[in-house]
Amino acid sequence: MTNTTAKRGRPATKKPVASQGTPSIKREIKKNLAVEFKTTKPMGAVFMMHQRGLTVFDEEKNIVREIRYCPNEPSPWRDEQSESATRKSIIFQEGRLFVNHNQPNLLEYMLLHPGNTANGGSLFGAVNKEKKAEIKVDKEFMMADAITMVRDKEMDELLSVAVAASIDIDRPVSEIKHDLLVYAKRNPENFIKSFDNPSVAMKTKVLMAAKYQVIKTTESGIYWTDSGKQILSVPAGKNPVDVFVRYCLTEAAVPVVEEMDKHMGN
Repeated sequence: MTNTTAKRGRPATKKPVASQGTPSIKREIKKNLAVEFKTTKPMGAVFMMHQRGLTVFDEEKNIVREIRYCPNEPSPWRDEQSESATRKSIIFQEGRLFVNHNQPNLLEYMLLHPGNTANGGSLFGAVNKEKKAEIKVDKEFMMADAITMVRDKEMDELLSVAVAASIDIDRPVSEIKHDLLVYAKRNPENFIKSFDNPSVAMKTKVLMAAKYQVIKTTESGIYWTDSGKQILSVPAGKNPVDVFVRYCLTEAAVPVVEEMDKHMGN
């Protein structure tokens, strides 16, 4: 009799399945079937909108027609409603009104209403949630870009913006960057534009010239510190630095700017 010995060992390894790449994900954008309207200013917990005798101009028929909301009528135009039509109050709760997809007559009434901001009114307006979300996302991305610039920009560029923003630069770099971060978060658009704004660069030059006593600024004018000679007079009530910056950006001020650069070793 033949003895058979069972083969022992590791079980056979399965061949790895080849990667198929990232699967494509299908999505279906769900539309919000309810339209939201919101009053332009606080109206209290409950606001009942006036309807009586409300007329609008019908461009198609070239006449003025009365509109009113009657739930059981297919049209908001009074001359298209039945004699038994019953008007219903339109009530905003906490300044908001939601019109569902099964209320087409109410939606048309709200869209025709002269108080709608889309028609030049100032009472209420439709809330565009998609647009609001888009604006919010853009702001968040802009803030992220501004914060990244504080981290990645050369120190000379950062100092120029800091000086123009009236941030004290005679401190450790970490403190300057901290203040720049606060400024960037508070107004990211202005912060980003500052790096390519000739007014910002010129304001930095003017402020540094004043700091190193190349020029002297007073409420009435700008003067050379060494000679006391007036460079520019400042109109009453105007900011002398702003007036001088605008002047320095003109062709007539080229010799003045060159003289400031020479005194500061630029």
